Amino acid sequence: MEKKEQYLKMIVEDINPALANALRRAMIAEVPCLAIEDVWIVENNSHLYDEIIAHRLGLIPLKTDLESYVLPSQCGCEGEGCPQCQVAFTLNKEAIEGPITVYSGDLQSEDPEVSPASPNIPIVELVKGQKLVLEAYAKLGIGDEHAKWQPVTTCAYKYLPIIRIDYERCEKCEACVSACPRQILSFKNDQVQIQNAMNCNFCMACEEACIAEPEKAIQVSWHSTKFIFTVESSGALPAETIVLKACEILKGKLKTFQELLKNF
Repeated sequence: MEKKEQYLKMIVEDINPALANALRRAMIAEVPCLAIEDVWIVENNSHLYDEIIAHRLGLIPLKTDLESYVLPSQCGCEGEGCPQCQVAFTLNKEAIEGPITVYSGDLQSEDPEVSPASPNIPIVELVKGQKLVLEAYAKLGIGDEHAKWQPVTTCAYKYLPIIRIDYERCEKCEACVSACPRQILSFKNDQVQIQNAMNCNFCMACEEACIAEPEKAIQVSWHSTKFIFTVESSGALPAETIVLKACEILKGKLKTFQELLKNF
């Protein structure tokens, strides 16, 4: 329905709510991405404690190359830290002439392919004479372990709406048009028309406002096997990559489950 690098809106058909929710959970908690895990503070005389700065660094989304890095648990170094499972960053900023703000863009990465998703995330403000020097190490992880490893900021789904209008029953009062909070309905050419059914959130305000009796002239329902997914990336991975990786992970889990059932 809509596709950008960090935003995706799509219709998924022929699945049930259980599978739809499994796909949503996989995108949130199973797709890996990079996040800063270890921070070594060399010098910090700012007004923020070391722990607060480290926490802020951990929450900065990092552009992730899944082909070049592996999870620490799957690495040959067994999580000790090596070029295959971690990326080093350095930061060296000093306020010499006056107050300055240290931003995510000031982090220098050893891998040019891995950098903050946005260079404008503030970390700390330094006043004249203050200095911040540190080393940080980013590792792959999954959202199931910590929220900083969630590659999405929004991942939700809803049923595909169905809006039906019985023009023989319609009184042409326009009450449903006024009642709809999302302006899905309009009155043109002497009848109620549907402008964008996809925006319906099933509030049923149009049905309640309809004065037709005994049955309402407008009815709102949904497809039980069709869902509208909205996926917004944190910037760590393209939205399309998140969806495809989640499908791959989900298929792998189902295959493992099948094998366990055979051996049960």
